[in-house]
Amino acid sequence: MSAAAADVPSSARSRKAILQTRPAVETALTDKGLRLGSPVFLRILKEEASLEAWVLAPSGRYELFRAYPICTFSGTLGPKRQEGDLQAPEGFYFVPPGRMNPHSSFHLSFDLGYPNRFDRAHGRTGGYLMVHGACASIGCYAMTDPVIEELWVLMEAAFAAGQRFVRAHAFPFAMTAENRAAHEGSSHAAFWDELAPGWDAFERTRVPPSIEVEDGRYVVSERGEEDGR
Repeated sequence: MSAAAADVPSSARSRKAILQTRPAVETALTDKGLRLGSPVFLRILKEEASLEAWVLAPSGRYELFRAYPICTFSGTLGPKRQEGDLQAPEGFYFVPPGRMNPHSSFHLSFDLGYPNRFDRAHGRTGGYLMVHGACASIGCYAMTDPVIEELWVLMEAAFAAGQRFVRAHAFPFAMTAENRAAHEGSSHAAFWDELAPGWDAFERTRVPPSIEVEDGRYVVSERGEEDGR
């Protein structure tokens, strides 16, 4: 067991979820030429109400395992700015083992890590913004219990194999040129321009980029820390 796996919180609920869900997830991965325990990358698309789970393939590129429907999220398109605005966050986040919550009031959950350095640089407040089970939200992404169990299995196995954190990139929509043009009049357009290079980098390479924050701006590098290890 890796040090990361030892840091994953556990409960009777999470152990039961792993026992019941792991075999089907492992089979589905094998059918796609993927392996349980390989590094995982998550991508959230608000407008499409989709959470994509990508898994590192033997080719060295990430392949889409499943696009899970988001049951519900609160707020509208645009970033979370302050405590109590009921907005689900947008931006570049990462989830280490310690942010996994097997005792959640919403079955199982993990904390996205809002506010990140970019959010704090812009005076954004709030916290404990989760991806969780059930189908109710007060600023989080609610996935239903069966879906959060699958995500838990993917992430727990990746941590057990040595992944130190899972990158989770939350976008307002799939940031194609067409979608950006359709939303160019939005008051959030300048912020979304900050997110677009992260989207483009992954689309080019199928490897999650490294994201830093310098002078209140996101800085994207395609030579990221490998697989969050």
